[in-house]
Amino acid sequence: MSSIFRGKFALILKIIILAGVTAILSLLAQSAVASGEIAIGVFLVISIFALNFTYFTKISIPLKFFVPGILFFIAFVIAPILFTVLMSTYNYQTGNYIAKDAAIEQVLIRGVEPDANQTTFDLVSGRASNGSDAVLVSDIANQKFFLSTQDEITFLDAGQLTINEYGVAESAPDFETLSDADMAKADKLYSLKRFKYQDEYFIALEGFEVGIVSRQVLTFDEVNDQFKNIISGEIYIDTGRGNFAIAGSPDQYLEPGWRAPIWFENYTKLFTEERLRGPLISVFIWTITFATLSVLTTFALGLLLALALNKPIRGRRVYRSILILPYAMPSIMSILIWGGMFNTEFGAINNLLGTDIAWFQSPTFAKFAIILVNLWLGFPYFYLISSGALQAIQSELLEAASIDGANPRQIFRRITMPLLLQILSPLLIASFAFNFNNFNLIYLLTGGGPRAELDGELAGATDILISFTYKIAFGGSVQDLGLASAISLVIFILIASISLYGLRKSKVLESFQ
Repeated sequence: MSSIFRGKFALILKIIILAGVTAILSLLAQSAVASGEIAIGVFLVISIFALNFTYFTKISIPLKFFVPGILFFIAFVIAPILFTVLMSTYNYQTGNYIAKDAAIEQVLIRGVEPDANQTTFDLVSGRASNGSDAVLVSDIANQKFFLSTQDEITFLDAGQLTINEYGVAESAPDFETLSDADMAKADKLYSLKRFKYQDEYFIALEGFEVGIVSRQVLTFDEVNDQFKNIISGEIYIDTGRGNFAIAGSPDQYLEPGWRAPIWFENYTKLFTEERLRGPLISVFIWTITFATLSVLTTFALGLLLALALNKPIRGRRVYRSILILPYAMPSIMSILIWGGMFNTEFGAINNLLGTDIAWFQSPTFAKFAIILVNLWLGFPYFYLISSGALQAIQSELLEAASIDGANPRQIFRRITMPLLLQILSPLLIASFAFNFNNFNLIYLLTGGGPRAELDGELAGATDILISFTYKIAFGGSVQDLGLASAISLVIFILIASISLYGLRKSKVLESFQ
């Protein structure tokens, strides 16, 4: 009976969990479709069917474990990579974030001008008796009041109105004032509306209490896909690069623009534009140098300490505990502490050495500081794995070599080191890849600086590729996400190629065949 009860309980629990997951994914799918994210919505629907089919049918048990992992892998690994690839083919930058339809709408909203007198009115937002959006307008200067909708204007008698001490009408017959809750919901909606005034002029809202008399200057021709300035007669055509500009004058364009495909232009910029090519080459060289030195120094110190403590000595446990303390501390805190220690005026390092070195103002000293801090952060890791690897080496090999007359240096060079490299080569490659993208260290310690005072120059002396990419995406006056995506893919290809080459040279992959 107990086994039957446990089986029923497990079934009920499975149903409850799957029902909850299905409900959550369904809500997310509806939200994604409603916001126009069709691909996300389709993926969520497929995930719902895949999960229910897997766990409610007698399919193979391994698949029940693989399906959630596959779905997470697609959602959080494959999808971001594909999205990055897609972004790299667009002019995705400041002024070109939104879709074309949204850009046209925004241009129309901005394409207005006030009347010659720059007339403004006090008003109250609300709804007319027929349910249409309306504003109760007070022309205090002329002591006139009227109710305006998008289609008509109705003048009102002051005797019908409730007027405050400032002469502003607050209520009127057949007019319902918006509540605070309604205002919160209708904020964006009302800002887009045009309420009737006179001839080509209308009342545009600035908030819910002020109206500006304006007229539409820019009109959009859907047939020809172009804007026209009805005052000057200028025509703005689609340039094919995400902007409407005057024909023959691409610098005279309307804002905002939209995301438009430019295919491989972001990639060609990296090699054809001197503004990018020069800094990119220097950043790439320093990135390789930094990653290589970081691996070599941390591995050398970690291995040296592991060899020193591999022999039984008094207090070995205490020494080992002390050595892993830098690894146990949060790296962010350690970096910030080291940043304070390198302070020119008050830092502990200058005070200890009796110097006044401007560590972060000199490219050479800044790079040295980065390598030193990374050595402090990284050597405990290699100490731990080297200690473990040394324990895995058979003592019989070392004893046999000693009997054959080999000295300790020869044993280390001919036996210990080759075996250690065979064991640790994947971790060395992983460490190189990690330091290749060690954004936290660069960003928190030097910020990529020192930076040359050049107009438009983003790269500093200690910037690595990932921090350089971050500055392109978020650090400048123009945030170019498309170009940053292209650089990110280049970094991905470089890391993948270097890692694969290292793994093949180390012959680690042969063990999986």
